[in-house]
Amino acid sequence: MNARDDAQLDPLENVETIRRLPGLSDADLPFHGHLRIKEHLMRETARSARPARTRARRPTALFLTAGAATCAVALAVTFGMNGSGEQPPTARPEPAAVQLLDRVALAAQEAPAPAVRDGQFLYTKTTGHSTSLSETGNGGMEAGRTDESAERWVSVDGAAGTLTRTARGTTTDPAAGKDKASINGPTYRFLETLPTDPDRLLETIYADARLNHGADSGSTTGPDQEAFVAIGDLLRTVEAPPGVSAALYRAAARIPGVVLVPEATDAAGRTGVAVARVHEGERTEWIFDKGSLRLLGERTVLLKDSAWGKAGTPVTSVAIVGRGVADRAGQAPKQ
Repeated sequence: MNARDDAQLDPLENVETIRRLPGLSDADLPFHGHLRIKEHLMRETARSARPARTRARRPTALFLTAGAATCAVALAVTFGMNGSGEQPPTARPEPAAVQLLDRVALAAQEAPAPAVRDGQFLYTKTTGHSTSLSETGNGGMEAGRTDESAERWVSVDGAAGTLTRTARGTTTDPAAGKDKASINGPTYRFLETLPTDPDRLLETIYADARLNHGADSGSTTGPDQEAFVAIGDLLRTVEAPPGVSAALYRAAARIPGVVLVPEATDAAGRTGVAVARVHEGERTEWIFDKGSLRLLGERTVLLKDSAWGKAGTPVTSVAIVGRGVADRAGQAPKQ
């Protein structure tokens, strides 16, 4: 755990974080409004100093997932919500987070597109862990970590199955087919078809999120959080065309409740700056290199003590440590 793994974020510190990042200036804000970041955050700081009203809420079921880039593990637990850092449903994206995502999008758009052809595989190597709960002999619950490090080969056109290699063995998912890829099971060719306009792209992602997490669905995740998670999965699982990657980051900047975390450490021990969203007592963070603004990984951090661990504990963490293109599944990528 590093100094920024705690639940409390200092809004004014975000001003200094943004100022230090390459090419960032508060005069270049990509959103409408006449207030500068510092003025906005000082107002938010004053607001947060006021006594908060609390209200009782019915406990809800929380699902933790390690993500599609690793062997996904879904675990259910019940939390009571009482002001543990949950963003209000209508909270606007934090200006500092919006600005960072805009700069990340610019960097992504300038990156070279992977040279791929049908029949090849996009390779991703990750390291990380998930957390599970097991019952102890005296009836209590004990948290334990599972290694989720993996190598993954995803068919460029969906004509072949996805091969995943972990410490537990090798599995091959059935071929999605060239016409059956989706937001939740993307291929490179599918990503090429997504709109590069952020608003249209966000509409596409929300339409998918509302199917299982909208009103009357019974889901406790909600479409805003599901949209944020879905974009993170897309960015981490398969390397996307530069224009689509940029649009995904700009679409995320429009999701309510998105905030900036000045410092976060990924599963490989690399420190960067993060964009995050709080939901049900946890903060889901996308971590970026402070120099290149390249995506390093993602993690989910507890905001309060629970059976899963102490506040500040990363219950899931996945770092991207390698990417490339391979001619065959299971083969090392081309250098």
